[in-house]
Amino acid sequence: MPAAQAENPEAPTAEAQAAAEQPEAEAAERAGDEPEAVAEARSEEEAAGAAEEAIPQPAAKGPPLEAPINPNIPDLRPGDTVSVHVRIREGDRERVQEFRGTVIRIRRGGNSASFTVRRIASHGIGVERTFLFRSPRIDKVEIHRRAHVRRARLYYLRDRVGKKARLKEKREA
Repeated sequence: MPAAQAENPEAPTAEAQAAAEQPEAEAAERAGDEPEAVAEARSEEEAAGAAEEAIPQPAAKGPPLEAPINPNIPDLRPGDTVSVHVRIREGDRERVQEFRGTVIRIRRGGNSASFTVRRIASHGIGVERTFLFRSPRIDKVEIHRRAHVRRARLYYLRDRVGKKARLKEKREA
């Protein structure tokens, strides 16, 4: 190992420097071989490129890829009984399916914000479905009633059956 490289391992070797200078020398030789019209066209393109670079670009605000907010979703809270109308694609056909249940969880967080709705299907089997707030597949969300709850996550409803799983309705004052 050369002494200069032993002192600074990140310093390029003489071979690497020669390889880096070689393309520049080849470009200079080619520029002399080109007709004047081609050389002028290249210099105009380079000048135009430099002018575009000189224009200041506005600073990007927020995350670079943010999906638009779905305007069909109102302000939801845990304990709300809602109907979520979702567009479902089956082959080449598209239909709207309703999923009615209680909101048991809301997750905030930009593109990945979601809410989970739980309903009791046939034979007392609980079904939970998670929907993205920014999903274009959600056609509309209707709030049927609001319940009085003291928790942000209503996971305890999973263990309750029948009348014990009911939530007290919130009275509007």
